[in-house]
Amino acid sequence: MADEGKPTVQDYMTRDVATVSPDDTVAEVSQRIAESDEHSGFPVCDGRHVEGFISARDLLLREDSEPIFKVMTTDLLVAHPEMALTDAARVILRSGIRRLPVVDDAGNLVGIISNADVIRSQIERATPSKVDKLMRTLENIHGVEAREERRDVKLAELTPTQGKVYADELEGRRYELERGLAEPLVVIDSEEAFLLADGHHRVKAASKLDIEEMDAYVIVIDEPVDLGMAKTAEKENLETIADIEAVDYAHHPLVETTKRLQEG
Repeated sequence: MADEGKPTVQDYMTRDVATVSPDDTVAEVSQRIAESDEHSGFPVCDGRHVEGFISARDLLLREDSEPIFKVMTTDLLVAHPEMALTDAARVILRSGIRRLPVVDDAGNLVGIISNADVIRSQIERATPSKVDKLMRTLENIHGVEAREERRDVKLAELTPTQGKVYADELEGRRYELERGLAEPLVVIDSEEAFLLADGHHRVKAASKLDIEEMDAYVIVIDEPVDLGMAKTAEKENLETIADIEAVDYAHHPLVETTKRLQEG
């Protein structure tokens, strides 16, 4: 199990997992893989219980009518939700597999952790502590109780709290989004507002990709609270993502610093 405060598999795993049945045929699963841009294999489940894993390689040279339980891999590596993410990363690296099914104590599928998830955990490694710090700050300043949730949020429902983003950063955010490497947003959900606290570059890039929902850390406050960020949004007439301006006349300060270092 993970040490307290260390990232675990359940923090980064994908919970909505596509599966196949042991009774599905080679032809049926082959067609699903061929039609998918994301899947090269699936956990094989009887109900939610993991029976094995089927990959495109397992299907090669098999008869179309064969049931999956005859060709699937049954001696498979799995992870537990509370397993340290670093341990899961070692398993993925040393085994050469791309995805590791995540099962509970009863062997039921609860998620899947991929090499992309592990990479994403390193990109966003400061986010959980950032969220906790913001939540404690809100509690202390406003005298309220808050709780943290992890869920998908609809971008159309978000109110921005930052009016400008740097155009030269949007391409990098687009790259991360297309490869599933973007860190989650940070959102404040109170009775009076649904505010985007962190992730303005990401949502602006997502809007250009026609992405409607994104993963987010959501700080929930179940009572009215007069948030400074809400006042900022109102003052700057920020209502939707479209109101965020991408400025190209000023580079990000870190870019300027890098240039100065190269010139020095």
